[in-house]
Order: sequence, then structure tokens, then C-alpha cells
Amino acid sequence: MMKIKDIIKAFESEVPIQYAESFDNVGLLVGDTNLEVTKILVTHDCLETVIDEAINLNCNLIFTFHPIVFKGLKKINGKDYVERVVIKAIQNNIAIYSMHTALDNHWQGINDMMCEQLGLTDRKILLPKKETICKLNTYVPKKNLEDVREALFSIGAGALGNYEKCSFTSQGKGSYQGNDNSNPSIGKKGIFHQEPETQLQMTFASHLKGKVISTLLNSHPYEEVAYEITLLENVNQKIGIGMIGTLPKSLSESDALQLAKNTFHSKGIRHSAYTGNSVKKIAVLGGSGAFAIGAAKGAGADLFLTGDVKYHEFYQAENQMVVADIGHYESECYTKQLIHSILMKKIPKFAPAFNLGNIIISSIDTNPIKYF
Repeated sequence: MMKIKDIIKAFESEVPIQYAESFDNVGLLVGDTNLEVTKILVTHDCLETVIDEAINLNCNLIFTFHPIVFKGLKKINGKDYVERVVIKAIQNNIAIYSMHTALDNHWQGINDMMCEQLGLTDRKILLPKKETICKLNTYVPKKNLEDVREALFSIGAGALGNYEKCSFTSQGKGSYQGNDNSNPSIGKKGIFHQEPETQLQMTFASHLKGKVISTLLNSHPYEEVAYEITLLENVNQKIGIGMIGTLPKSLSESDALQLAKNTFHSKGIRHSAYTGNSVKKIAVLGGSGAFAIGAAKGAGADLFLTGDVKYHEFYQAENQMVVADIGHYESECYTKQLIHSILMKKIPKFAPAFNLGNIIISSIDTNPIKYF
């Protein structure tokens, strides 16, 4: 049997939780990581009806996009829907996990899914995330360079944008003298030694820091390994929120909105005034995305699709593009399928014996907004 911690490890190998926004509350919200998993229920929101569904289906782990616990709970006495969900989950030994903005910021996450459904090509992150690229600087005996470098490449270090296996080397000579407690792999304790060394530098995604350090120490021949890790200011083009892409052919503004309405099953779209231009480039941001209107304009979008746009925020279109509120839930309507597909892809690599038929998509419509 797989434990919850195994499922989480499998999922986070694809969607690193470290890239969730700082305001968010993600990860295992309820439950014990050592609980053995019977079945997994995938949902958009974790409501009481979803807990009931999990009980009926014998699911003891719920993967929810939106975190049911967002703000701190000072009391848990069932006075609102959040507390009732937590109580019922605990009473029935059901764990709840949420990834939320970690999936928003993923290169093949929510916004990529929106682009995929619209048929957009040439996709780029709308708001790339900063402070997500690190640089490793270390020194390796010349004869061991390839082994150490390949070990680091094998766990994903050396990637930068659309390139992989990136590194920089320079030659020099290192020196050391071990004390009585040392056990040098090259040279002898108490004797001054000089060794031809290669300075090795490479970048890596910040969520790999722990793995990079352990891989370096395990592959390096020295007893004591000198290294430094610095955080770079480079913008990561593969991590960030929102996305912009190009339609196969230009559409009128009304046809583009109809495409969005049909694609995301929207009951109605609120939008800013038409500009009179055709639509070729579309920017998207699932959920509440009005904060990215300026970025969409700056990227040259003809249409920006998101949810939860307020009255005065529509003015920010300034006749340069159309801002369209297709609905919060509607913009994320393919989220359950996306989470399910990631679990189906990653779990077999961690537990081949786990029955993938036990990963179930919830049938509950959790959209709180109804239309008259």
C-alpha cells in the first residue's frame, strides 16, 4: 500500500509546492502522512458534499485545488462550512491535500490548460516568477569532473529556460592539509597536498536545492566538499502565473468571446468595450486575475480572459484590448482533469502496484455561483 507521503512525493515531483504564492496555504491540510491510501478523490473545492462522496467511495485522501483551510482557524466547533469540513474529515480519517497556486505557476498547469483548450500556440508565461533560479559553484578534482557533473545533470541541475546540461568550468589547483581526524580520499592526512581541480558552476531550479546538495556530496570524492549556492535575479521563463498565446487565425472580438464562452462553459461573460480590432493574441489567467491586466496589455494581448474582475478594473483595458471575466470557476473548469492526469502519470513511477482505477474525479459541482 502507498502512504499519503508517497502520493505527495509523486505529485510534487511534477508540481513543486515551493512555487506556490507566499499568501497561499498549500500542502497536506488535514491528515497523517503515514496513513495508507485506499482511494484518491480529486476535486476543485473540498466541501461537505465532497467529504460525503469520499466516504461513499471509500476514498481516504482528497486532492483539492482550492485549499479548504486558507486563513488560520482559532476554533473548530462547526460554526461554518470550513470548520464542518475539517471536523467531518478528521472524524472519518480522510486526509486533504491542496496545491492551488503551485499548479497556477506550473509551466503545464492551469493556464497552459486554458491555452490548450483554446488552441493557442507560441505560449509564454505572462508573469514569470522571480527568485526561482540558483547557481551552484564548487570545485572538483579534474579526474572526477564528468562523474560529478553528470550526476548533477541527472537530477535536473544545469537547466536554464529552453536549455539543459548547462555548465561552466575553469581550471586551477586546490590545496589542503588534513588534521589527525581527517580521512582524505586523495593525499594523506597531515601532509600538505595540491590537486588539479576544476571549478564547476551550473544553474538549477530553486526547488532542487536539497537534491543538488545531496547529489553533490554523494558524487564528490572529497571528505569535505566546498560549495556555495547563490540566488540569481534571472527571470524564470518556465515558472510563473498567467500565459499568453496565439490563435491559429484571427477572430473578430465577438467570435473570440464566443469561443471562450463555449470552451469554458460560461453562462455569461462580462467584458470591457470592443476596440474594433481583430483578436490574434490571447492572454489567460485562471481564477482571480485582474492584477495582471497591465501585464496582458504590455505583452500585446488583444483579449485577456480571467475571473473576478471588478467594475473599475475594466477601465484598465483603456481601449487597447478587451478584458473579459468568464467566471472564476469557469476559467478553472478543467482543473480536476489536470490534477487527475498528473497523478495518473507520476504515481506509477513511485508505486507501480497502485491501482490507478482508485484515482477518482469527483462528480460534485462545487461552483458557488449560480445564474438566473
